[in-house]
Order: sequence, then C-alpha cells, then structure tokens
Amino acid sequence: MKARFYFDIISPFSYFYVKLRHRLEPRLQIEPVPVLLGGLLRAAHNHGPGEIAAKRPYTYQFCVWQAEKLGIPFRFPEHHPFITVAAQRLLAQERADWTMVERAFEFVWVMGKDPNLHWSDFCSHLHLDADTPRPDSPASKAALTANTQEALDRGAFGVPALAIGERIFWGVDAIDWVSDYLDRPTMFEEAPYRTASMVPNGLAPTTA
Repeated sequence: MKARFYFDIISPFSYFYVKLRHRLEPRLQIEPVPVLLGGLLRAAHNHGPGEIAAKRPYTYQFCVWQAEKLGIPFRFPEHHPFITVAAQRLLAQERADWTMVERAFEFVWVMGKDPNLHWSDFCSHLHLDADTPRPDSPASKAALTANTQEALDRGAFGVPALAIGERIFWGVDAIDWVSDYLDRPTMFEEAPYRTASMVPNGLAPTTA
C-alpha cells in the first residue's frame, strides 16, 4: 500500500517521524513529499508553536524529553523557527529520496544548523555540489507550491502528515493509529468514529 508523507524540515516532530517510520514501512510504501508548513498553517488560520510565546519553550523542552525517551540524536538549530522556503524548494526540485531527506533533517536536528546560514554546507551534506544555487526558478517554486496544495487538498493542516488513500494522519503520535488502521481498514466506518466526525460545533455561529 502506498502513502504520502508531508514534511517540512523546520518541524522537530517531522524529524522524529522520519526516524520512526520503520514501524510502518514493512506494510506501507511511504514517499516523502516536501511542503511548506507556513502555507498549511496560513490555510488553516493557525500558528506554529514557535510563534506562541507560552507554547514555544514548553514545546521545545518536550522535544528534548521525547528525543531522550526515543534514544534519538537531537540538537536545536541556532535559532528556531527559521525560513525553510529555499531548503524545501531544493528538496522538491531534487525529488529527494529518503537518504536525502534524512540528511536534510540531520543537518538541522543533529548538527543544529540553519540551512539559510550554511547553504553551501547544507548542499554538500545532501551530496550536492556546494555551489548549488538557492532554487528560484518558476519550476522549483511551482513544485513546492504544488506539493503544499496537494497536502491541503488531502486534508493536511500541519506536519508531519501521512496520507493513505482518503485518510490523513497528523503528528508523530499518530504512528500507532496508522498501524491500527492498517489492521482494521474499516475503522472509520464504525459507529463511534462516524459519530465523532459529526459532533456539532458548539462555537459555530447560529441563526436566530
């Protein structure tokens, strides 16, 4: 079975997901798809945790704890959040396979570097020419835009997100849910799931 994995290297949770994807790979053929998290958040009228003062340190410290629990190498980059447009365009332009994707995440979340400040080193780490220019062609821009729109069309509202057929699973903590879904593909047809999807919104505007 095929799946599409939407990611942005700005996300530590996407990094964790990449490191844990082996839990699903025996049963899923997962294709990495670079998107722009900012575009997903804007479409959902949402903010990333790095933009919310009280949530930022909590989330960052949680990432440190989670990496420790998972036994995964982890180091915050020089500053965060940072702009990932050029890096994500490059990954889209190069049709990055898992090896390149892993190296991109390693550059940020193991080596602790912002690709914008170390562009030549970033390209070299991806096994590209150090003189590789920052993608600025209409084609490279269109590729990332198309990926992001595809993720939106499939229901993604953040990263990491895994799309399987018409279903979208968001967050690294949804890996176990994906596994259960593969065991029970009729899960969402069951009454509790159908009922949960139709709970009325108590904050929705009403007409008098």
